[in-house]
Order: sequence, then structure tokens, then C-alpha cells
Amino acid sequence: MTGVNSAGEVIFRSRWRRALWVVVGITAAGVVLAALGLVLGGPVPLAGVGVLCLGIGLPALRSATAEIRADARGLHIRTLLNRRGLPWQDIADLRLQLRTLPRGGVTRRVVLAASDGHRRLLPLPAGHGTDDPDFDTELDALRTLHRRHGTPESDRLAVVTQRTAGGRGSAWSPVLCVLFLVGAGLAAWLVPHADANQREWQAAVPCTASTPTEDRRGCLTTIRAVVERTDDDGPKRGGRLYFADDRPLDRLRVSQEAAQEFEPGDQVELTVWRGEVMEVEGSRYTWREHVTVPGDLAAVSAGLALAAGCPAAQMLMRLRGRRLPDDEVLPSALPFAAVLVGTGMWLLPLCYLHPTTLFDSPTTLAWAAAGTAATLAMTAWAWRATRIRTQEETGAAGPEEQGEVFLPARFLESTDYNPHGFGTHIAVGGDGPPAVTPGPGRFAARTIPARRITVKEVRRVRGADGDTVPRSWHIADLDDSGTPVRLAAAPADLARILRALEAVQTLEDASTPASDR
Repeated sequence: MTGVNSAGEVIFRSRWRRALWVVVGITAAGVVLAALGLVLGGPVPLAGVGVLCLGIGLPALRSATAEIRADARGLHIRTLLNRRGLPWQDIADLRLQLRTLPRGGVTRRVVLAASDGHRRLLPLPAGHGTDDPDFDTELDALRTLHRRHGTPESDRLAVVTQRTAGGRGSAWSPVLCVLFLVGAGLAAWLVPHADANQREWQAAVPCTASTPTEDRRGCLTTIRAVVERTDDDGPKRGGRLYFADDRPLDRLRVSQEAAQEFEPGDQVELTVWRGEVMEVEGSRYTWREHVTVPGDLAAVSAGLALAAGCPAAQMLMRLRGRRLPDDEVLPSALPFAAVLVGTGMWLLPLCYLHPTTLFDSPTTLAWAAAGTAATLAMTAWAWRATRIRTQEETGAAGPEEQGEVFLPARFLESTDYNPHGFGTHIAVGGDGPPAVTPGPGRFAARTIPARRITVKEVRRVRGADGDTVPRSWHIADLDDSGTPVRLAAAPADLARILRALEAVQTLEDASTPASDR
């Protein structure tokens, strides 16, 4: 809700303020009733009801009491527990934040960039969806006051998304990284225990009559039993065997296949080791308990450690781009994902086959050394592929293909030479002038009027541009006789297109008489 009072102040409050107060009242009544119920000896679940009402009511109260007031002196922010005022001179810029919701849709908020480098997400105004006229009006009102009474960094509205340098990124990345590493450490710690358990199981021998009672847990005891009935609980839960005699047990959890193969009345032999049934042998089928092998745990440990590299790579890319403008799109972390996949191809088999003997033979040492060298080489490639490169580095002139070529490029606005955004390539070289084409061919080509185009800036992808073009491309901001136009292409291709346009302009200027210029 936006209001302008007689003093020229712009006031922002939540559009759903009345509904929020209703929610606050209902949840407050729920908390009070739950507290009274507990005091009077009511059931314990009432505490859960009170906590749920409190969890819903506090965010609603925070949104209902939030208020932003802007006037000639600055911006005044009021929330439930805080009041703060900022003069316009201390505000460097007002930026738009776009955040995609997990189930689709987009939320729009305003980010305040202070002159000291700090960023703050304003509670209001807030918009939902890309088409929200009320939010656009509120944002324009704030920026107008900022331009009138302050000194903005730029007249351009910077758009910050989850893919840009100024985005917050995922809060789950560090949490997932830590959880994966903890799981990897736990699995690695269990490897020697599983190895010892497997060796003892393989070395176990049947008990004899002379075996002392206290040592019978370490040897194999065979007991005859009769299957009374079976239960099939499905492929996930397996099945159960019930025995007529409850010695040593009355039922046993087995696989679904075992529950289907054994039938009531079957006479079986149970092999017991350390108080657990390890084998059920019948005349038609034999079921064996799964014994965890150290190779499984070692492979799981390595897999979890590699999985931790995915969120770590995302955090690394955000750290490398911390000095970029907030609205510049960060390079993709996919090259590091390729490194993790390549590492897994040699590390997982090595851990599975040699979980406890990695350094005991020349073969495993050579395997580990070669794999490590390959991983280091792939990491160096990924680091180079994801570095932040400027236009001067990527657009430098180099050997170019002779003759006419069709370079993948797109004008992001519809123009007379790019109607309805039909162009996907630009033809340069050869005998004809640069032209927009719908594919790698001269069919339906439209000549670019190079004489009326002026290059204003060549930049990396910013903000919402990353949703329409690859993030590795660059964008040239052009002036087409007063109309702003954006041309996007790979850095080297964009540099070649701009040189071709400049060459056409130079040729036309040279052929035009001085009196007609």
C-alpha cells in the first residue's frame, strides 16, 4: 500500500495489512488458549499447537508492522524491533532483487546499497510476479526521490538475481557441504570396523561340544527350525519368516524373495553368529544376511566427499565474483562438476577394491598417483574456464576464418532488421555487409544499418539478461539513432561483429563526399 501525504512523503505499508492483523489476532488467541489449557492440566500436544500458532503469528506481526517512509531527508525504515533512518547521501543505489520460488513464480524486492558497501533488503515494497504495476510504481517513486535528493551511482536499474554476484545464493550450500563431509568422515571411520567384522565372519568355525559357553558367540551355531508362516511386505520392507519354535527367535526379517521362496512347513537350518541369524538354509532356497563390506563404506565415503564438492564449487564461484558489480552474472560452476565426475571415475573403484590397502602395493600407488594428476589437470582447466574475463582478454583480435561466416548472436530487441526477434546468427565477411539471419545461411537475411549504430558499452551479462542468453556471452549496448539496442554473442564473436560494423561505417564515410557528411 502506497500513500503520499501533504508533505510529499511516500509511505509504504503491506497491501495485506488488514488480513495480517487478522492472522495475528487468531494466532495470539491460539497461543493464549494453549497456555491456559496446559496450566489447567490439558494434554501435552497443546504445547505443539501453541508453538505452531506462535511460528505463524510472529512473521505475520512483523509484516503487519513494517513501514517504509521516504521524504526529502532520506529513507526511514520501521520494523517490529528496529527503527532506522538513512539520509539519501548515504545511499549509493537502489537495486531490484529477483528471486525464483521453488514451485515457480518470482518475488521482487528492493535492495539498498549503502555508501559504505553494506547491502540491506528492504521489507517493502514487495512484488510477486514479473508483471506487478503497483510494485513498479512504488520502485519508481523511491528511485525518483533518490535521484532528486541523493547521488545515485547510475541511472540504470541494477537487477540482482541468484545467479549474479550480488545475489545471496543458496543458504543450504554450506549446510549441505558440512553434512556431506561429516557423513564421509563417519563412513571412513567405520571402514576398519567393517573390515574386522568381515574377517571374523569369514574365519568363524562351527561350535563344538567342548567350546566354552562364553566363547560360543564367536563360533557358528546351527539350529533346526520349522517355518510356520511368511509375510511379504513388499520390495522396500522385505518380508518376515515365523517359526513354530521360538528358539532362538520367533520371527526373522528377510528379503522379499526369501519370504516368497520359503513356505509354511519347510524345515530349515539357522546359522547363528554372535546372537544373530546369519543364514537360513532350506531344501529349495538359502537366505544369507548381508554383511557390510569395507569396500562399500569406502566408496560411500568417497562419494559423499565428492558430493560435498558441488555446494563448495558454488560457494567458490560466489567468492571469486565478490568484486564484480552486483548485477553481473557469475560463471557457471559446471566445469567443477565435471572435475568431480571425472575424479569419481577413478576414485570410487579404487576405494571399493582396496578400502584398507591403498598404500600397500605399487599398483594402488600408481593408480592413485595417476588419478590425482588427472584431477589436478581437470581442476586447472575448470579454474581457467570459470575465471572472470574482461572484454579485452576475450575479444582480442586473432586469426579469423576467411570468407563469409555466420556467428551465433542475437539482438535482444525487435527492430526493423530483427523483426519479432527472429535472428539467431549474424553474417560477417564475404562480399555482403553484416546481416541478421534466422540460421547459418543467407535465407531471409536483413542488412544491419551500420551507419546509424553507435557502440556505447561492451559488458558482461547482467541481471535478468542471464535468463535469455548464455552467461558466458557478452552484451554490447548500442544506440540505433536514439533507440537503445542490445547485441549478445560470445566475446570473440561479438568483437568480430563490432569490427565488421566499424569497417562498414569507415568505408561508407570514405565514399561519402565531405559536403554530404
